[in-house]
Amino acid sequence: MNKLSKDKRNQLILASTAIALALGGIYFTLIRYQQGGLREYAVKKTAMEKKLAEIRDTVNHSRQIETELLTVSNQLSLAEEDMPAGDLYASMVNTIRKFKLGRAVEIPQFNSPGNPADVNLLPKFPYKQTVMTLVGSAHYHDLGKFIADFENEFPSSRVLNLELSPASAASPGEKEKLAFKLDIVALIKSTSAATVSKL
Repeated sequence: MNKLSKDKRNQLILASTAIALALGGIYFTLIRYQQGGLREYAVKKTAMEKKLAEIRDTVNHSRQIETELLTVSNQLSLAEEDMPAGDLYASMVNTIRKFKLGRAVEIPQFNSPGNPADVNLLPKFPYKQTVMTLVGSAHYHDLGKFIADFENEFPSSRVLNLELSPASAASPGEKEKLAFKLDIVALIKSTSAATVSKL
């Protein structure tokens, strides 16, 4: 083989070095930059695929969610049926009178409920509340059963501020009776509260 002259060899080494430097420059400036961009896109693509899978899962379970929403809406409607509506005084008195039928509790006095007010227990609660005071008499066990049954049957109402004192005995059988005074706090349907406030 022919040996290269010294000038040719130097030119070849210089050309090889220049090509190697050019390839290194291209790799570090263009290819490596593009690889970093591809890695970022791969991360974004993975995140988008995960989000898409969640959306598909939600769409696939939309019927189940719709059924659950309908069930909860029906439960709420049933619970709202027990709430006072329209004329608050008449509604609450009728409810209490029907409820006390067959129970040994006398309630001769119903104090008119005040104007509907915001619920003071929870902030931004979607219902208003009203308070009615009842005054009556009953034996201790009958009154306890009345209160427990009332709160169990009407979960949107609560008995508060119970005051007990011995009843004035008119007959010997009423010796053990207690006079009571209590407040019933009842939630009002939102539409009812708006109607009452317009009156």
